[in-house]
Amino acid sequence: MNAARDKANHRISTLKSLLCVGLDADREKVPAVFSRFSSPVLEFNRSVIRATRDYAAAYKINTAFYEARGIEGFRDMEETLVEIPSECLSIADAKRADIGNTSRMYARAFFEHWEFDSVTVAPYMGYDSLEPFFSYSDKLVFVLCLTSNAGSRDFEEQQLEGGLPLYRRVLERVSQWGAGGNGGVVVGATKSALLADIRNAAPGLFFLIPGVGAQGGSLEEAVDLGVDANREGALVNISRSLIYPPGEFRDIAAYEAAVSMEAERLHSAMRSVL
Repeated sequence: MNAARDKANHRISTLKSLLCVGLDADREKVPAVFSRFSSPVLEFNRSVIRATRDYAAAYKINTAFYEARGIEGFRDMEETLVEIPSECLSIADAKRADIGNTSRMYARAFFEHWEFDSVTVAPYMGYDSLEPFFSYSDKLVFVLCLTSNAGSRDFEEQQLEGGLPLYRRVLERVSQWGAGGNGGVVVGATKSALLADIRNAAPGLFFLIPGVGAQGGSLEEAVDLGVDANREGALVNISRSLIYPPGEFRDIAAYEAAVSMEAERLHSAMRSVL
């Protein structure tokens, strides 16, 4: 159907895991044991990947944490992308979209220069702003639909004329735009009361589900309600609560052991639902 989608689904079915590890590498939160390296963030990301690779179906790089550090951050992002296991989906969490010629450059940056498998985009400017991303038939495009933040009620949950909420109109459009298999949506785990309805309305879309962990969404509900009819087609992103375990670490091995233990716990919980 679609190379990126097939890669993700194969990994999901092989591991019985929807775990997407969010590499939100905040330099100020990186444990002190990494400070001796010339590139602490890169070494931190390498450790996270080593500790989670047996349980992860995908890795999501939140580009803001790298862009904020300029050229050094971009280097860390580029080298981190190389470290992601080839069997796992790579996601550029960039939330881009603009007029067509600008979006073409964004799409080229994330799909050709850095060669991510997928990207997050914003729907506000309509199809002509997203068509450059959807034109890459072998990639996945995750469109913001119903996000996990409280502010989603300001626009996403507002009712249009006729009573349909805006997020449902987005869902309809993405189902059309991604008919070739490269369409996906971002649906927050904190909206679990609506997740089953959204999945029923869009059985063919791939779901990226943030909001579990630090934001308080239910892992079990996200897994059970988010998957498609084949118990695939969804990824549950965990970032801060996984990569920043509590406590001080005497060395990198101790840090990786803590992250690995939490990843194993998440994986076990997912397996029990799948």
